[in-house]
Formats: sequence, structure tokens, C-alpha cells
Amino acid sequence: MRLHRLAITAFGPFGATQEVDFDALSSAGLFLLHGPTGAGKTSVLDAVCYALYGAVPGARQSPGTSLRSDHAPEGLPTEVCLELTVGERRLEVTRLPAQPRRKKKGTGFTTEKAQSRLREYDAEKGWRPLSRSHQEIGEELSELIGMSREQFCQVVLLPQGDFARFLRADAEARGRLLGRLFDTRRFAAVEERLAELRRGAEAQVRTGDEQIIGLAQRIAQAAGPAGREWPLPEDRPGEPGLAEGVLEWAAVARAGARERLTVAEWALSAAESRQAAARQALDAEHELARLQQRYEETRHRAAALEAGRPERDRCGERLERARKADLVAPALDLRDEAERAYRAANEARERSRAQLPADLADAGAEQLATLERRFRQELGGLDSARRAERRSAEIDAERATLERQSRADDELIQETGQWLAGWDATRHELQERIEEAQEAATRAEQLAGRLAPARRRLEAARRRDALAVEAGAAARRMSAAREGALAAHEHWLELRERRLRDIAAELAAGLVDGAACTVCGSADHPDPALPGDGHVDRATEEAALAAHRRAEAARTTAEHELGSIRERFAGASAEAAEGTVQDGASEESGELTVTGPSVAELDSLVTGLAGEHASAHRLAAGTHAAREALAAAEREHAGRLEQRQQAERRAAARTSQREGLDREQAVLEAELVTARGDSATVGAHAHRLERRVGLLAEAAEAVRDEQSAAQRRKEADDRLADAAFRAGFDTPDAAAATLLTDVAHRELQHRIDAWQAEAAAVADRLAEQDAHAAAERPPADPDAAQSAYATADRLLRDASAARAAAGERCSELDRLSRRTADEVRGLGPLRREYERVARLAGLTAGTSADNERKMRLEAYVLAARLEQVAAAATARLQRMSSGRYTLVHSDARSGGRRAGLGLHVVDAWTGKERDTATLSGGETFFASLALALGLADVVTDEAGGVRLDTLFIDEGFGSLDEQTLDEVLDVLDSLRERDRSVGIVSHVADLRRRIPAQLEVVKERQGSAVRHRTAGGVSG
Repeated sequence: MRLHRLAITAFGPFGATQEVDFDALSSAGLFLLHGPTGAGKTSVLDAVCYALYGAVPGARQSPGTSLRSDHAPEGLPTEVCLELTVGERRLEVTRLPAQPRRKKKGTGFTTEKAQSRLREYDAEKGWRPLSRSHQEIGEELSELIGMSREQFCQVVLLPQGDFARFLRADAEARGRLLGRLFDTRRFAAVEERLAELRRGAEAQVRTGDEQIIGLAQRIAQAAGPAGREWPLPEDRPGEPGLAEGVLEWAAVARAGARERLTVAEWALSAAESRQAAARQALDAEHELARLQQRYEETRHRAAALEAGRPERDRCGERLERARKADLVAPALDLRDEAERAYRAANEARERSRAQLPADLADAGAEQLATLERRFRQELGGLDSARRAERRSAEIDAERATLERQSRADDELIQETGQWLAGWDATRHELQERIEEAQEAATRAEQLAGRLAPARRRLEAARRRDALAVEAGAAARRMSAAREGALAAHEHWLELRERRLRDIAAELAAGLVDGAACTVCGSADHPDPALPGDGHVDRATEEAALAAHRRAEAARTTAEHELGSIRERFAGASAEAAEGTVQDGASEESGELTVTGPSVAELDSLVTGLAGEHASAHRLAAGTHAAREALAAAEREHAGRLEQRQQAERRAAARTSQREGLDREQAVLEAELVTARGDSATVGAHAHRLERRVGLLAEAAEAVRDEQSAAQRRKEADDRLADAAFRAGFDTPDAAAATLLTDVAHRELQHRIDAWQAEAAAVADRLAEQDAHAAAERPPADPDAAQSAYATADRLLRDASAARAAAGERCSELDRLSRRTADEVRGLGPLRREYERVARLAGLTAGTSADNERKMRLEAYVLAARLEQVAAAATARLQRMSSGRYTLVHSDARSGGRRAGLGLHVVDAWTGKERDTATLSGGETFFASLALALGLADVVTDEAGGVRLDTLFIDEGFGSLDEQTLDEVLDVLDSLRERDRSVGIVSHVADLRRRIPAQLEVVKERQGSAVRHRTAGGVSG
């Protein structure tokens, strides 16, 4: 990557547009960037970083700060334009940060959204645009450069102060820097993933063991007495032999349960036989009692029948006379119907005559019909008058409708005029709403970019505080584990020493008369040693040794736990302190001291940002609604104009329509005066005629109905007298008195039928031989048989319950045993998987015995990278130090921490290796410079071999003597062999004499400016 040209406008301390020609500066290979403090030397480098990544390095763009120059005039926008070649492509990237501008309408300022533009130079077509999207431009440049912003700032913009701290830092701080540069998060993710898999597999194995123990307890509960005969295996989750012990115990319990099932089946068979015999005896007694009771009931029913015989004969005679009277019933019904019809017709005739005039009270049917026909003819002549009257009413309705329409149009014209008078104010208000919503959208986007990092820092601070508390507890556990391990070790050594003192007695216990002694070889044992008080044997010593090893394992686990917590605490502290200057967390006697911003401060920051973002987002959400409201208002404006024009046209048409209706109604009114007569309306006159016609027709019909009903009544009287004589009755009234209702007739018939059925049933039951024979036997005793049967049935239920319980117990034991066997088979692969994952997790976490250096996987990768960096830095350090110093990587452990990230310097004058923190100020500078250049080479190779043709080195040359400065400049000048140009940022005056190509930053009242100095002169 080579830089060609940089244009800075209203950026940082630069109030006007300043251009930097890197091609002219790079032609010399080595150029100097100098100027007074605060002039803006670092701002030039910030502009390069901002053009490539859209952000300035480190904490120089903290929340709430602005990149815009305070010296810039109001109309000049802040802009950075960088021309560079990367990946054989010549590009130009232009970025404008979010900045305030004056509103186009109204007063005040609004925030202009950030903009980005990317162009590429084509030899044939010139510059052609590629993209205006922030995301697309960022992805394109990151892919071409191959480095993140942090890597670029560490590799291209070499900050010497950072590498001096890197030289003196401990392994943890050095690991954090290398981790950011080489992006080893994937290896840390592998460690965490393996740890999670180990915890998950361990939990699954423990859960499986607990399930097996639970099934064993359920088997013991289901086995009942059979399970209490053999003891249940001990609950030892995690022990390999637990599953086999449970399976063996379950098999023994099943065998005992099956023996009890066989005994219960024999007892049930005997109880069933006894219950069947008792049931037969009970049924026989119940049958004898039933027959005896039946015979006694039959005798009582026969006596009751004989006592009711006279009443049965009287009912029969009454029923016979009623049947004869039924022959006269039709004639009686006919005569009653004729009488009712005559009375109704007579009442109707009287009612109709009462409504007629007095002169027609005695008129006959023919006279009334004639009058009816005359009135009907007069009524038919009123149809034309009715139509004229309806038309007149319609004209009145049409006139009223016209009046309503006229009033509605007048109101519409007035309302539309008032609305149109306020149209300009309404449109202006809606346009202001749209502009405010757009400004809020820009502000919400900016706040969202600040809110997400603030929330991450808040979560990190909460984790940091929680880990600080957890670290204290872990430190106390580690201290206790260390004390326990020390006590166990001392106890074992004491027992071992006591055993060695009495080892003679232990050897004497194995002597046999006539057998040679293993110590002296003699076959005679005249005085073998005897064990003294408090003798320690081998088993006691081995138990103490095992306790000592367990305590050591517990201590190692506690140390690993504390180290893991501290690592997570350091990561959380760094994340919580992102964007702020802080020294990190300190450690005192195992306790971690929290530094950096507090949770309350970060929570307050997040709350404030979230409130501002929510407010801006709510306001921005109204953009679409405001635009829709403006469009709707414009549509309503056009519609109201059209409505007012249509209302004016309708008003002109209604005037001519009223005049035509008035003329037509005058003609109709003359016709209606003649047709109405004395009535108010034609309808009222017609109603009077219709009522008269109806009364006359009704009266004529009533006269004819009365005459017909009188004739039918006479005929019915004659028929009734003839029917009564034929049925044997003297008068029709006698026949009517003998008649029965249907209910009474059915009741008499039912009583007679019931007597006959009862007599037949009694006769049949008196003929039964078994009931007669049972009556001659002694009385039955079913209670005694019931008691015997109840006893046998109770014994059967007890035996059946015992059999069912034994069967259910066997079934439940079989089911639980099968389930236990399935759990044991399923747990085998889980246990093997846990052992495999635990070995891998321990190896990557540095806690396994196979990991001799106790190095974590991420630390191992970083150690390899640090070894490459040390080798690359040594090539330049030897030249800068005249062959005296060499940087070497050390994987030794220090301070109880794991090995892997040590960095030492070898002094060729003394031949000894020492820590880099012992270097002097000047030595530290050129050592850190060599380290920075070496790191740049390694990161470049790591990024895919991207060529870096332009490097910048920050302040630090003032600590070098003249000879060392020459050697350092020779090394930097040798970078041209790799076609690189190096820019040195320094205040050292001697460098201005040594380096002819210079970029000077001048501090002025109206803003800083840049000047190019080359061998040919000075340019602005």
C-alpha cells in the first residue's frame, strides 16, 4: 500500500484546505514530519486513518467530540480525501463526517449525515465512481488492506510509546496487545468451547448417574419386602461401578418378587373355590324365599278379585248403555252446530244494521246490494284526482329537496372558503414537520453508533465488578487449598519418617524360622525387632500420600480457577475502559481492585444515550406520516377547489327548476278543488266512499247468512228426534244424559280390562307347581347364607389384591430394570465422550499434566507469533546497537503465572540474558523501534502479504545520542531496499539537518497549515 496525495479540509486544527504530496516526500525514502506542539502533526496521521477506516485512532475520537475544525468558516464542509495504491489498484476515498449546517429554511442548524465516496482510476477511462455506501467502502478497503484499524494504527502508524510499554509489560498485557494485532480470538473461542463441552459432558454424566440412582431407589420402593432383604448399592455419582451394582441388585429383587407372586397365585385359587361354593348356597336360599313369597302374594290377589266382582258388573252395564247413546251423538252434534251458526248469523246481522242509517235498518239484501254498486261506480271516478294529488305532493317534496341542497351548497362554499384561506399556513407547518423528522433521523443514527459501544462497556463493567467479587472468593479458596496441601504434605512426611524409624519391626514381621533374612542373609533370628508405640505401617503412609496428592490437585484446581477469573476480569476491565485512559486493575493479596469507569457512570451514560436515541427515533418515525399528511393536504386542497366550483354550478341550475315546478303545481291545484268536494283531500273523500261500500256489502251478506242458518237449524231438529227413537230413547235429552266422554269411556274400559287380566294372571300363578311345593317346605334363611358368602368373598378379595399387588410389583420391577439397562447403555458413550473432551479441554486450558508448560492454546499461538516478532526485530536491533543486543522469546514461567509470553534481551557484552525492563531510555527506544518494525513485518505477512510502502514512526528520537541516532537512521534508510518510504514524526532539531525531505506543520491564528520542504526548496 502506497500513499500518493492527502487533502484535508476543516479537519482538526486545519481551518482551510491543506494538501500533502506523499509522492514527493516518498521519493527520498525518508522524510520528516515536524512542527510545534499542538500544530497538528498527529492530525495528519489521523486524517489518513479516518480516510481509510472512517474513524481516527484509539481514544482521539471519544463520544461527544467532533472532527470539525473550530477555525473553519461556516460554509466550508469538513472533508478528507486520500489517494492511494493498494493491491495494484489506484483508489481515491473521500469522507465527510457528520457535521452541523445551517437550515435551508428557518433559523438554526441541523446535522448533516456522514458521507463517503470511493473512486478508482482507469488508464483508459480516467476516474470512475465505485460506491457511496459506508459499509461497501469499508468492506472493500478492509479486504484490500487486509488489516483492521487497530492493526493499521499499530503497524503503519508506529506508536513508540506503546512499544516501550510493550517491552516492560507483563505477560498478560503483552498477550492483550498481540491478541488484538493477530486476532487470536478464535483460539480463545476454541478454549471456551472445549470448556463448555467439558462442563456439558460432565453435567450429562452426572445427570445420568443421578438418574440411575433415582431408578435404583424406585426399584427398592417397587420391590417392597423383596427389596429390603438385600441392601441397596451406595449412592456414588460418577463412580464407574455404580451402574453394574444397580443392575445386579435389581436382578436379585426381581427374583424375590417372582417367588412371592407364585405363592399369591396358589392362595387365590383356593379362595376362588370357597367363594364359588358359598355363592351357590346363597342363590339356592334366595330362590326358595322368592317362591314362598310368590305363592303367598298370589293367594292375597285372588281374595281381592272376588271382593270386587259386584263393582265390575255395574261398570259393564253402564258401558253398554253408553255405547247405544253413541248412535245418537252425531245428530246431537249437528243440531248444536246449527244452533251456534244461527246465533252467530243473527248477531252479525244486528251489528251490521246498527252501523247503517235509520232509513236502511229494515232494508233487504237486494236493496243494500243496489246501493253498494252505485257507490263503487263513484269511487272508480277518483283515480285521476288521486294521481294529481300525488304529483302535487311530489312537487312539494322536490321543492323541499332543492331548498336543502341550496343550504348545503351554501355551507360548503363558506366552509371551503375558510379552509382555503388557511392553506398556506397548513402547508408550511407540514413541510417543517418533514424537515424536523429528517433531522431527527440523522441524530438517531449518530446516537445509535454511540449507544451500542456504551452498552457493551456497561455489560463489561458489570462482569468486571462481579468477577472482582468472585476473584476474592477464589483467592480465599486458593489460600485454603494451599494451606491444606502444605498440611497434608507435612503429615505425609512425618508418617514416612516414623515408618522409616520403625522399618526394622516391619521387616521382622516377615521373618520365618530357617529362612534367610532379606537384610543380613542369616537364617537365625535370635532377637527380631518389635513394633513400638504409634507404629506406622505401609497402608497408613500410602493413605497419607493419597491425601497429599488430592490436596495438591485441589490446590492446582483453585489456582487454575483464580487465573481464569483474573483473565476474564482483565478482558472485562479492558472492554469497560475502551475509549478512556486508565492504568488497569491492580492486584493486592489475591484481591482485584476495580479501576476505570464505574457501573453507575456507564449506566448513566447508557441511560442518557438511550433516552436521546429513543426521543430522536420517535421523532424520526414520523417522517413517513408527515409526508403522507402533506400529500393528503394537497389532495384535499385540490378537492375543495373542485367542490366549490361544482356547488356554484348546481345553484344556477336549481333556479330554473323551481320555476317549472311552480307552473305545474298551479294546474294540478285547479283540478283537485273539484275532485275533493267537502273533504280536505281526495284521499279523505275516497275513504268515505270506501267505508260506505264496505258497510253496505257487509249488511247484505249478514241478511243472507241469517236466512240460511235458520233453515239448517230446522233440518237438524228433525234428524235428532228420528235418531233418538231408533236408539231406544224416549227423548233426545235422555240420550244426551246417557252419553259418556271419551275419557270416562276409556277409564271404564280400562278398569274392566284390568280386572280380566288380573283374573287370568292369578289363575296362571295358582297353577305353578314349584311355588306350591316351596310353600310346603320350611321357611328359607337367606341371611345365614349371605353371611357365609360375605366371608368367602372377603377372603377372595384379599387373595386377589395380594396377587394383583405381586403381579404389579413384578411388572414394575421389569419395567424399571429395562429402563435402568437402557440408561446404563446410553451413559457409556457419554462417559467416553466426557473423558475425551476433558482431556482436550485440560490440554488447551493448560491444566493438563500432558501440557508441561501449562500454556493455554491462545498463549501458545501468541508465543509463536512473539517468537517471529523477536526474530524479525533482532535483525534491526543488532544494527542499531552495533551488534550488542538480541531480542529472544522466553517461555519460562514467572510469578506463578503460566509460561509463553516472556521477552528478554541478550547482551553480547556480558553474555547474559536479562529482562527488557532493564534497558536504558535510549536503548528502550531503539529496541522498541526494532520491535515495531519487526511486528510490522510479521503482521503484514499475517495479513496475506500486503505490501506496505509507507510507514510513520512517532516521537522518541530525542532520547538517542548522536552515534545511536546515526545507526537508527541507517536502519530506517535501509528500508528503502524494500521500496518503502518512512515518515518520522519528531521534534528533534538535528533530524531537520539530517533529513532533507520534510513536511512542516505550522501553527497559525486562522488554523494550521502544511509546508513541503525538499532538496529543491519550500512549497506551501
